[in-house]
Amino acid sequence: MLTQGESVEAHALRERGWSVSAIARHLGRDRKTVRAYLSGRREPGKRKPAGPDRFEPFERYCRLRFGGDPHLWATALFEEVQGLGYEGSYPSFTRALRKRGLRPSCEACAAAGTPAEFAVIDHPAGEETQWDWVELPDPPASWGQGKNAHLLVGALPHSGGWRGALAESEEQSYLVASLHGVCERLGGVSLRWRFDRMPTVCYPGTGDLTASFGEVAKYYGVAVDVCPSRRGWRKGVVEKANHSAAQRWWRTLPDDVTPVQAQARLDAWCRRTGDARRRVRDGEATTVGALMAAELLAPLPAVPFPAVMEDVRVVSAQALVAWHGSSYSVPPGRGGQKVTVRHQLGSPVIDVVTAAGTVLARHRRQPDHAGAVVRDEGHVTALEKKVLAARGQEGRPCHRKARRPPSAEAVAEAAAIGGQAGPAAPVTDFAAWAAAARTLRPGGEQGRPGAAAE
Repeated sequence: MLTQGESVEAHALRERGWSVSAIARHLGRDRKTVRAYLSGRREPGKRKPAGPDRFEPFERYCRLRFGGDPHLWATALFEEVQGLGYEGSYPSFTRALRKRGLRPSCEACAAAGTPAEFAVIDHPAGEETQWDWVELPDPPASWGQGKNAHLLVGALPHSGGWRGALAESEEQSYLVASLHGVCERLGGVSLRWRFDRMPTVCYPGTGDLTASFGEVAKYYGVAVDVCPSRRGWRKGVVEKANHSAAQRWWRTLPDDVTPVQAQARLDAWCRRTGDARRRVRDGEATTVGALMAAELLAPLPAVPFPAVMEDVRVVSAQALVAWHGSSYSVPPGRGGQKVTVRHQLGSPVIDVVTAAGTVLARHRRQPDHAGAVVRDEGHVTALEKKVLAARGQEGRPCHRKARRPPSAEAVAEAAAIGGQAGPAAPVTDFAAWAAAARTLRPGGEQGRPGAAAE
């Protein structure tokens, strides 16, 4: 490839009558290359492609993806096109995106700014875990969670590793369950936990810990730090993890996945991609996963802190209560009523109680979103008896294929409707029968000639 200066000199020498060979010897270039530039087939600064364009088959797909989502991360899109067969490298992929100008600008975000300066805070290994809730909009309708799904993210600022746990609510009991689940995924408990001013952790006005969460911190043996008001950058590692979770996992999550499948996809992405991120520490190349393994976290308690979950549910017409993706039976006669499902973390059972506190049923808890229907035999028998009694049958139901011809009354009514005399009614009085017999007897009063004249 000739530079701009070499191209100008070649054209000038050609105007003076130099041959192509002489120009090539003067510039130290191949004659075919010089001839291509002199003829206009090639231009300075534009390298001839070494082979077919690998990106071209995927250009329309990338354009459509950016058209529907201008904030889609290039790393997330790169994973998608790799699954479609793209064989180029990530730098080549991003260069093709820039060259073709595929990412549109977002005017709504153009004015949004970020702080110009940041302070670097030292984080020793195993010292701190940063926590934050992420409200993820538009969850799949099959989840039944309304406008937002809830993800608790825990990040280790020393290594940069993080994990997340989906929850149905941000109440304190769900916070405790999610804390335990994330610590299991991280591999243990750090010395300190850092939160923003969550009302389930502290009093937002003062930042003082609540008595209930203080017991949780004692159970796990950690000290708790609460960020000052309007100082979200104090936990910038988990904020960045929130961003990654939203852009690399949630934004491309299909509509047909269950919460269990979504959680599994997040865990797999963190292990496969998140932990493989490169880092340089003390001049040596390493990865986030290797740094996480060296965090030396304290062991996690065998069972979560015994917080109590209490969720209000409505009993269905089949005497079932839906909770965490499974259904549990209650005694019949409470269809449409509100009950409370109570579960203590670490316990293998759940209780269904009334507003007055009466325990209606106790069942073994099924795994979340297992789709199981748990019925007590006593509840099933009582429900069947109630239904049969309501139908007036204590035994087997009617045989639906038995023959039931119209009754005599129905036949007579049908004849009266049609204007026809129905069949004679059966005689039950003997005097009426005798009177009817005399009138019909041969030679009777109606049968004698002249009986009417007399």
